[in-house]
Order: sequence, then C-alpha cells, then structure tokens
Amino acid sequence: MPASDSKPSYLLEMMQRLGVDPAGGVVAHSGLTYLTALHRCQACPSKQDCRAWLDNVPMSMSFAPRFCPNGDLLFELQIDQQGHIRGPATDLCAAKKSP
Repeated sequence: MPASDSKPSYLLEMMQRLGVDPAGGVVAHSGLTYLTALHRCQACPSKQDCRAWLDNVPMSMSFAPRFCPNGDLLFELQIDQQGHIRGPATDLCAAKKSP
C-alpha cells in the first residue's frame, strides 16, 4: 500500500461543508480538478488544523480555510456545480443584477 493511502483525506468532508456534491456530476465533469485536489489533500501538512476546522465550523461554509491548499480548486468545483458560490457572496451577485 502506498504511503499516501494511509494518510487521512478530508477532501470529501470539506466538499460537503462547501456545498460541493461529488455525486452531483461535478467530479465527473471536473475529474482532473478533483484528482489534483485529492492529491493535495493527501499530501497536506495541515491535517490537524483541517480536522479542528471541520470539527468547529458550521455544516455549511462559503469558502475553504486559508490554510487549505485546495481553496482555489474547491472554489472552482463550487462554480462548476452551482454556476455561482452560495452564501454572502451570492447576495452580492444578486444585488448587482437587480435594477
């Protein structure tokens, strides 16, 4: 078994918190992005920070934490899935569209 297989990966849990549904087609559509994110997560040196963040934040968040090396890729997956991000930024987008 490769060493990376024995390291915990919190990618799926992080995706859930950010509203990215792996079964929603976004992973199949953005397979390379997902595989890159999975590799980054497995190699991440901030596993303890990540676990603590996941244990202490609400079940729904708009953005990954700053220490997450996948913040950019998770944001792309959010965009691919929803066409826009959810949460406070969505309100800003709606405000710009209203006459």
